[in-house]
Amino acid sequence: MSNAPTPRLSIIVPMLDEASTLGDLLTDLLPYQRRGCEVILVDGGSRDGSPHLARCAGFTVLDATRGRARQMNKGAAAATGQVLLFLHADTQLPKEADALIAQALQACNRTWGRFDVCISGRPLMLKVVARMINLRSRLSGIATGDQAMFVCANSFAQVGGFPDQPLMEDIELSRRLKRLSRPACLSARVITSGRRWESRGVWRTIVLMWKLRLAYWLGATPDQLAKAYR
Repeated sequence: MSNAPTPRLSIIVPMLDEASTLGDLLTDLLPYQRRGCEVILVDGGSRDGSPHLARCAGFTVLDATRGRARQMNKGAAAATGQVLLFLHADTQLPKEADALIAQALQACNRTWGRFDVCISGRPLMLKVVARMINLRSRLSGIATGDQAMFVCANSFAQVGGFPDQPLMEDIELSRRLKRLSRPACLSARVITSGRRWESRGVWRTIVLMWKLRLAYWLGATPDQLAKAYR
């Protein structure tokens, strides 16, 4: 581990109608804020009072045009940290994630990375899905938003941030960042909600996501993929 000072971390969270689970998210983020991390929530037009709840709890909330990529780019533009961490509102960071990120970036001379993921939920198949995601990511060097991607701010700016597209913005950002370095793949796990998998059906969601990724690699437009996803 380098003796260089720990870079300041900015945690950017896109949100939309998250009032029902916002309390857990803010509770998880409060220790990071108290340790000096910058926490920016970017709302895409919630109608359930999420922005008001977050502001009352002492967090910075920005308003943005709906769309995860646009929201995260707006948060990144306002951030002052040397490292940006993009966190989904239904995902929980491991303890001391800020220290783990600093160690990984300093130790292996990488410019970006992600965590392994654990998917919460009742179906046992979700554990298999998470292992597949983690393994695929390590082999391919491609990360997904559920894995809490982090990147040095100057590298994020260098590749132009997230592409303004409705789906696969995390895949495309990974492709761009791979030109700068391979990702730091942290074995510490974030815990993300399995609600999407459970509501659509685990196997149905697996097949859908593989079809969408294959179509993307074959040249389908993000708009076409977003329509198929809906």
